[in-house]
Amino acid sequence: MTMKDAAVVVSPSGRDHVLWSYLLALGAVALVVVSLFASPSLGHRPVWIVCAVVILCWVAAGFYTRESAPRVSWLVMAGSFIAALATASARIADAHSGHTTAQVVAAIAAPIAMAVSVHVLLSLPDGLLGARSRQVTAALWYVVAIVLGAYLASTTHIFVTWPVAVGWIVAVLSTLPGLYARYAAASAAGRQSIQCLALGVVFAAIVAMIVVTLHLLVSWPSSVTATLLASTALLPLGLVAGASRWASRADRVLVHVLAIFGLVFVVAATYLVAMRGLGKSPKNSTDREILWWAMVAGVASSVIYLGVRGRFERLATSLTYGAREAPDEVVRTFGSRLTRAIPMDELLLQLVESLRKTLVLASAEIYTGTGEVMELAVSVPDLGKRSIAVTRDERAVIARAGVSGNAWASVWLPSIIAGRAPGPLRVAPISHAGELLGVIVVNRREGAVAFREEDDRVLTELTRQVGLAMHNAQLDTALQGSLDELRRQADELRASRARVVASGDAERRKVERNLHDGAQQHLVALAINLRLAKDIVEEDPKAAVEMLEDLGLAVQDTIKELRELAHGIYPPLLVDSGLGEALKAVANRSPLDVELTTTGIERYGRDVEAAIYFCCLEALQNAGKYAPEAHVDVRVWEESGGLLFEVSDNGPGFDITVAKQGHGYVNMMDRLGAIGGAVRWESQVGHGTAIRGSVPLGEARVS
Repeated sequence: MTMKDAAVVVSPSGRDHVLWSYLLALGAVALVVVSLFASPSLGHRPVWIVCAVVILCWVAAGFYTRESAPRVSWLVMAGSFIAALATASARIADAHSGHTTAQVVAAIAAPIAMAVSVHVLLSLPDGLLGARSRQVTAALWYVVAIVLGAYLASTTHIFVTWPVAVGWIVAVLSTLPGLYARYAAASAAGRQSIQCLALGVVFAAIVAMIVVTLHLLVSWPSSVTATLLASTALLPLGLVAGASRWASRADRVLVHVLAIFGLVFVVAATYLVAMRGLGKSPKNSTDREILWWAMVAGVASSVIYLGVRGRFERLATSLTYGAREAPDEVVRTFGSRLTRAIPMDELLLQLVESLRKTLVLASAEIYTGTGEVMELAVSVPDLGKRSIAVTRDERAVIARAGVSGNAWASVWLPSIIAGRAPGPLRVAPISHAGELLGVIVVNRREGAVAFREEDDRVLTELTRQVGLAMHNAQLDTALQGSLDELRRQADELRASRARVVASGDAERRKVERNLHDGAQQHLVALAINLRLAKDIVEEDPKAAVEMLEDLGLAVQDTIKELRELAHGIYPPLLVDSGLGEALKAVANRSPLDVELTTTGIERYGRDVEAAIYFCCLEALQNAGKYAPEAHVDVRVWEESGGLLFEVSDNGPGFDITVAKQGHGYVNMMDRLGAIGGAVRWESQVGHGTAIRGSVPLGEARVS
């Protein structure tokens, strides 16, 4: 029969379990009373009182955990009863000057109580030993307890306290490897109960270190044994906490308490070395030298702890979670990495890698998509290309769901379950403002620790941050798309304007050719016919008259043709001599009083010169139309890498809002806008008009 089977046989159940629990509790309480009142005149009363209180604490812990962990409860009750029996027997033996029977009972019961404590630790959290290594360890300690008890019973002297304490510490330390292995494989509730018990152990160790250090330095407290024994009452308190609603917070508290344990250890060791090791113990002296050494010790301990604090925290986190970081650390680090400088795919990949490490996962996946199919965006390990089909109604349900497990996923997302190895699984929807953006899927291997409430909380907070980040990424994408569309439209508009201007210039050159080949030929013919008419006017007046009538008709046709071509002529002077000469010719022909200033301008590209020329010409025509008696200033100059012009007059002015709707303003705006320029009109009724424009030159200069 294995130790596991023996535990099942020995541990009662049902009504027998309740009955035995009450009997053991009553028996332990009765033995505690006997130990307290066996001999009121006997010394060392504080030690016996502390022993009684600690035993009663263990009895209470066993009774409190009878529902949540019945086998552990029964073992704790049995150990408490045996410890109470050993205490009462030792008390009776002391009271009756070494009573033989009581001495034998105490000698046997004390080691067995120690073995039971080993059994309790190895069987946590469910009271079953399980693995053969733990069964062998428990059986070995029971054998050691029996042998030790037999040896102590055969001697004539009752055992002293400190060897028992040392033996108990060694026994507890021997259980740590098996207990930690059990902790790593335990369920969420099991891990929490072990964490709470560990809290009690660490707190007791902190108290023990402080008490021993103070006793060695200042001889306080005087009764070290009673104080150390009292600190062990923190262990049953930890066992009780493991069965309460506070157990869910034990992991974070344990990390901090382990770090505090490291601090206390460093401070205690530093003080002992500084004071005792260097012979500076403040026995009865209060002089400044002792104070100085105390200050040096305090500063040194603080400096040392600053250097090793990170190691303590990492070690504590590793022991608690089996990873280098706490689960909620991934939330903080993801939030700190949120920046537009890192692509969303890279952020999600870092996220699943962190999740796999901190939550000890077999795999972590993130699916994204806003349509009826969500694609696998990232996964660790890489699972290739996968997708999830989700209908519109299902998207609404999933978006409102919280972090869910296998059963929920099998109903709403069966494609996630299909083909996946069995094991604990969590599905966390990523949503923003009620819109489903994706899901996070994490799972552990079969038989691994189930997901805890703390893990679900981490996933919930993480999906909230990821949802916000993905929503912002969508906004960025939409904004970038709008900007690209605006740029495209602007480029198309600029190209369209350029085509319009180029087409107009081409038409003007065509008009120039037509004028040369058409109207000019008519005029040459008119000149020839006029000479002929002169020659025959004396010889044949009648024929000359007819010829003159034909010439009149030809002149009218030529005038008509010139009028048709006049609107599109590209001035040859602008091509041959440049903008300054062309504008000078315009100013000379204008009926207005025009003052032209073109100092410092050069030759530029044809588009630039044509745009400035025709804008100035349009402005002069408007001035001649609306201010025929005004004085007009025309200026063209270079400034800050651009070619600027201004046409201003002192005429009556006009309403700008009406003028901007006219054909002249539109022509100017199109001409200048086609080459990246701009135009601005300024006018007030009664205060004249100013038209200003500019064109960026760039490489528009012509050598």
